[in-house]
Amino acid sequence: MKTVMTVVGARPQFIKAATVSRAMDRVPGIQEMLVHTGQHFDTNMAAVFFEELEIPTPPHNLGVSGGSHGAMTARMLTGLEAVMEAHRPDWVLVYGDTNSTLAGALAAVKLHISVAHVEAGLRSYNRAMPEEINRVLTDHAADLLLTPTDTATGNLLSEGMEAHKISQVGDVMFDAALFYGSKAETHSCILEENNLERSHYVMATVHRQENTDDPQRLEAIFQALQTLSTHVPVVLPLHPRTRKCLHEAGLMPLTTSLTLLPPVGYLDMVMLERAAAVIVTDSGGIQKEAYFHEVPCVILRDETEWIELIELGWNQLAPPESADIAGQILGAIGSRGGFATPYGEGHAAEAIVERLLGTL
Repeated sequence: MKTVMTVVGARPQFIKAATVSRAMDRVPGIQEMLVHTGQHFDTNMAAVFFEELEIPTPPHNLGVSGGSHGAMTARMLTGLEAVMEAHRPDWVLVYGDTNSTLAGALAAVKLHISVAHVEAGLRSYNRAMPEEINRVLTDHAADLLLTPTDTATGNLLSEGMEAHKISQVGDVMFDAALFYGSKAETHSCILEENNLERSHYVMATVHRQENTDDPQRLEAIFQALQTLSTHVPVVLPLHPRTRKCLHEAGLMPLTTSLTLLPPVGYLDMVMLERAAAVIVTDSGGIQKEAYFHEVPCVILRDETEWIELIELGWNQLAPPESADIAGQILGAIGSRGGFATPYGEGHAAEAIVERLLGTL
């Protein structure tokens, strides 16, 4: 029996891990152990996810949350090293670009344990983003680079990564969208609970540090959302950190015309995305989910890792310094892009398991 230790800590990683875990469960000869770093500690952003996504409660929860990037990563490294030394898995599997991702990769490689990175090769080419540093360092430490797209594969090759380490498997988030879309339709009541009409509201999320920690960008975003709300309802599941930053910047009055929700579970989020007229976000994952659910998306950033969706015409960038973000969002309502399969056919999880078994 070969063992895979999966390191998760943040909301999107729960979704990806659930998809791959189901694929592992169907294959003999491989056993998975989940380790939760605790990076997201709010009940609505962690415990509910394990329940909804049918992920077993991790036997290890390091409880590491809060603090600076360096302090958080260091505490994770210490905890993960102890768990890895105790269990000595064949593989450590990490996802995405969070502090948990980097800590998992570094702890493993220092112990000479093989590292596999899901969503390898993504690049914004903005080194001011902590996520960019995390993903670059993780890629260069990993033994198996599991890329979602042609662009990601090309990025790794251009950086001199060895081709035999790279395996283009598709995007596990597409797998998740296919699996959970119909489940959300039957299990979520969030539209009814908030008197929302399909295709007649804007769904927004704001959480990225470059926006929340810059008072000018944060004000530009929420001024635009407030203006937008005079034309169409705006629903915003508000990240706790964003709420804190709004309070500190004295910007909470800009939210009075918005429908603010606490962080919601995954199925409710899927439902909000599927039924929206347009999605406004600075999230990397939600950009893609918008496309999976055929909803136009306006991205509150200067750049994006998912350039395929810009090229297809589904997504558009709206840097928070833009003169008329609200007008840009209104103009996106009802827009449509082209269709392609840049993220595979919805079998990325199975391909990941095959690669792990093939190299064990």
